[in-house]
Amino acid sequence: MPSTLRALIFDVDGTLADTERDGHRIAFNRAFADAGLPWHWDVAGYGELLAVTGGRERLLHFMDAHVPQMAQAEREMLARRLHQRKTDHYLHLVEHGAIAWRPGVLRLIAQAREAGVALAIATTTTRANVLALLKHAGDACPAEAFAVLGAAEDSERKKPDPGIYFHVLDRLGLAPGQCIAVEDSQAGLQASRATGIATVVTVNDYTRLQDFAGALSVVSDLGEPTVPARHLQGLALRGACVDLAQLRVWLHDRDEAA
Repeated sequence: MPSTLRALIFDVDGTLADTERDGHRIAFNRAFADAGLPWHWDVAGYGELLAVTGGRERLLHFMDAHVPQMAQAEREMLARRLHQRKTDHYLHLVEHGAIAWRPGVLRLIAQAREAGVALAIATTTTRANVLALLKHAGDACPAEAFAVLGAAEDSERKKPDPGIYFHVLDRLGLAPGQCIAVEDSQAGLQASRATGIATVVTVNDYTRLQDFAGALSVVSDLGEPTVPARHLQGLALRGACVDLAQLRVWLHDRDEAA
């Protein structure tokens, strides 16, 4: 029996908006400066650090290599303090419009809302970060548009662990086959696929060379009518944009091939 699309589940960082390079990275560097630390994460170096999911976890990984002489308890305390300060700077950047939404995201969200397709978020960033981003979008993407907002507080482990997706599916009350996830990274794809959710990947500068085997389709972004998305691998993109019609075609094609 063909799958019926009932919900879209979005990752946040790098998927809804370009938050990593021009948001979190800058906020981390400002937190380091506030603390009088000589650390600076450049664009390339931060890309390597993104292999570690979770901001506090990323800090601890970095400190393991750069301040191994520091006691573990002290490192944990410093990481918590820096991460909180980073969050303050990140929220400031969002509030002042420094974070750009990715092409096609607001268009697809509006289309889903009009068609009665449920929206959800499955991210391992903090709820405060998500709410700040949605608040900045205003009426185009209010927090109340999402039936479920799964964030870091809802899962003990970070992606690629699938915990956050199991949480969101449980809250939605839907089967994996009734949903499509939109992710931007290999870790996110592994998390969503572990629950059986078909996943569309929209790459960015940090993730475009990662392995996306098993994705429903991989595209440059969701596209706009005047700026088409580029198909990279997986099921073919039949038009200029990823819209509900295209998502339903992809689900049908997947079911036919199964």
